[in-house]
Amino acid sequence: MKICAIICEYNPFHNGHSYQISEAKRLSGCDAVLCIMSGNFVQRGEAAIMDKYTRAKHAVLSGADAVVELPSAFATSNAELFAKGAVHILSSTPEVTTLCFGAETADKQAFLQAATLLNDEPQEVSAEIKRLTAMGVSFAKARAQAWQGLLDTVLLSSPNNILGLEYTRALLAKSSNIEILPIQRKGNGYLDTTLTENFSSASAIRAAITAQQSVDGNLPDFVQADLPNALENRLDTLEKYAILANTSEQIAKTCDCTEGLENAFKKAALKAETLETSLTNARYTSARIRRIALQNLLKIQETSIRAYLSNPLYLRVLAIKQTRNDVLSSLSKSSFPLIVRAHDENALNETAKKCYETDIFADNVHGLLYKNAPNKNIFL
Repeated sequence: MKICAIICEYNPFHNGHSYQISEAKRLSGCDAVLCIMSGNFVQRGEAAIMDKYTRAKHAVLSGADAVVELPSAFATSNAELFAKGAVHILSSTPEVTTLCFGAETADKQAFLQAATLLNDEPQEVSAEIKRLTAMGVSFAKARAQAWQGLLDTVLLSSPNNILGLEYTRALLAKSSNIEILPIQRKGNGYLDTTLTENFSSASAIRAAITAQQSVDGNLPDFVQADLPNALENRLDTLEKYAILANTSEQIAKTCDCTEGLENAFKKAALKAETLETSLTNARYTSARIRRIALQNLLKIQETSIRAYLSNPLYLRVLAIKQTRNDVLSSLSKSSFPLIVRAHDENALNETAKKCYETDIFADNVHGLLYKNAPNKNIFL
């Protein structure tokens, strides 16, 4: 069996995602589409707008054959670790032959060439990135400036291109046989918050939902029907409590919490405004601040993330088509244990069990915030 994988969040699932799934099937010639999707918390450092089982259901209703969960430790990390975590899991499954991703630049060779260069970064480029970040430039902007003239920096300055590059870098670093399949994004930009007809970005759709505006035409009908269950962001108070409850040394163990930023978090936790509002500046992006606060709350430390990347983990099934037992059989060929039923986690090694327990804790925190009942994987 040939499986085409898609790394995703579906926050929420929209028409552009439907288009990508259909194009992934058409262009890859695959027998099945497997989505590896963030759980209840996402890479923006926020709770997803709908719970993970509802979003997984939306994917299957739109043509995906199965959805497995990207562990919380990776799902809430920066682009590099997000990508490495997803590729680590996908690479364990021999019948995954293709990785499809949306991009502003749908040029396979450009991604492969740029990723090869980035994986062998010249010393002078590394030094320039260090110099620029020391001046207060964010890492993403510093990297794009340092590579100017050496590679196409459009690949380093557009959100989906950046993720696509990280996926490609992770695959090359693993010497994986999985081929990349970049697909041109349809509709407005990833960070565009303006609604357009039919193909608005997830950012624009979330903003409209928060403002109680209509998003008609941008979502499949089955997603539209679940909109009354959309969630508000309620994390800040709980995150401030976690900042106050932990020592500065504990906070500093969170990924990307560097340069004494833990002390700034301690001070910001006592202010009336949100942590994001207090700490975002030219150097520290709002997404970085949100991720640090969220990972501190969920007790996710960088050393743990690195350990998970070097150990066998698991494939936790969130949703699957009832008619695709062949896909389940294919996933069971993974070198990682498959978690479908209660007690399947008993097969996990010590490191994988710690990663899985973090997922359970994240689900429990989500349930505390949004009073959602525990759910089970969905067979559709």
